[in-house]
Amino acid sequence: MGSRVLSLRVDGELLERIQQHAAKRGMSVQDYVVRTLIREDFDERFKSSVDETEKLEGWELLRIECT
Repeated sequence: MGSRVLSLRVDGELLERIQQHAAKRGMSVQDYVVRTLIREDFDERFKSSVDETEKLEGWELLRIECT
C-alpha cells in the first residue's frame, strides 16, 4: 500500500493541542493524526456491523455510550 499526501489547514490552538497529545504518547503529529483517524474509522465500521447484526437477529441490547 502506497502513501499519499493529505494537507490540512488547522488553527494554531488546535495544532498546539494535537502536538501536546502526540508528545504525551511519544508520537509525531502525523502518526497521532493517522492513528486517530484509523481508530475513528474502525469504531464506525464496528458500530455499523453491530447495528446490522442486531437488525438481522432481532437483538435488543443495552447500549452504553462512551465519550
